[in-house]
Amino acid sequence: MLNGGGRPVRTRALLWFAFGIALPVPWVVAEALGGLGIPGEFVILLAGCAILGSAFMLSWSCELAERDIPQALALLVLALVGVLPEYAIDLHFAWTAGKDPSYAAYAVANMTGANRLLIGFGWAAVALVACVRRRERGMMIAGHQRLELRFLIWATLYSFVIPLTGTINLFDAAVLLALFVAYVRSAIASEACEVELVGPAALIDVEFGQQGRRLWAALLFVFAGFAIFVSAEPFAESLVAVGRSREIDEFLLVQWLAPVASESPEFVVAILFAWKLRGSLGMGAMISSKVNQWTLLVGAIPIAYALSLGGFQGLPLDARQTEEMLLTSSQSLLAAILIADLKFSRVEALCLAGLFAAQLFFPSTLIRWWFIALYLAIAAGLLLLGPSSQRSAFFGLVFSLPRSDSASDCEPQAPAGEV
Repeated sequence: MLNGGGRPVRTRALLWFAFGIALPVPWVVAEALGGLGIPGEFVILLAGCAILGSAFMLSWSCELAERDIPQALALLVLALVGVLPEYAIDLHFAWTAGKDPSYAAYAVANMTGANRLLIGFGWAAVALVACVRRRERGMMIAGHQRLELRFLIWATLYSFVIPLTGTINLFDAAVLLALFVAYVRSAIASEACEVELVGPAALIDVEFGQQGRRLWAALLFVFAGFAIFVSAEPFAESLVAVGRSREIDEFLLVQWLAPVASESPEFVVAILFAWKLRGSLGMGAMISSKVNQWTLLVGAIPIAYALSLGGFQGLPLDARQTEEMLLTSSQSLLAAILIADLKFSRVEALCLAGLFAAQLFFPSTLIRWWFIALYLAIAAGLLLLGPSSQRSAFFGLVFSLPRSDSASDCEPQAPAGEV
């Protein structure tokens, strides 16, 4: 609602709305005019701003859509568009790998880097912002978000199998895509939550009513998706080109710098939700994005590679990529165990963030294996010696079948007038 703060709140909502829409415009115009010969460094900057602006529009579109469709489905669609840059970049690398084998390493680097960044930075940031805003030591995750968490756990457990074959192959694609389809069906069948709109979303709802709200939700969604789509590939190629020209390790650039931009829509959307006192919804968006990446994205990589190659071979994994896959799976397992009981404390968030940050300073293979062992040791310790509620919640999610979780425990909404 906008009436809690009067004209200042209305003006602030309008300014945020204009800012979000304006950010993608320079790059969209430049792209429409053929790129205008912009140097790679400026392509990175302009395309990154386009992705950032798209994130704002996606958050408003999701909030508007929650009034008409189940929240789980709104989060799923939000996550799909939010990870569109990641899909575009990774599938571009996978397709190119079918023609140039050197790009195979980039596809895995970008995928594993994005996944670890999502948990190590994204999950932790949402939890910490939520704790600060509510002045609490931890955040509660709404019960109906067990849906996303259940599929995350299943996909994570399967991800440990993939490195055993030395490839990400078409059988892996079939399993992961089947999990994604099951997730979509469960999201469609879930119940809706009552929401109170705030900020630009509330401004649209007040000014345009039900039909206008639906139209604006669709327009924002489509424009954001288009801006992300035209920004992702130029951004990825510019990163590689700049890295080569300046003799920077291209693998590290693709693994870490590319995901910072490609994941920014998800991060900004989720942190915005946490700032609006909707931290559980922000975490739901983060978990849904992780499910999308662990199922649809990883499953699509070998398909793109096989189509480009003109055969049925899987995308090969060398020793470094195998290690990256296992490290990503281990981090995902620990994170899932930590939030299985629908509680995410400040200490747990800092633990995930600290382990992730420490990896950036130790790129050697030997140290990476130590991190894998550390993640798995902490995960095993929690399951064997941790709180019984956490253990029973985790195994309950592993062995239970998907169902529509109750929407009766939706999180509290932000007070009126909050932007």
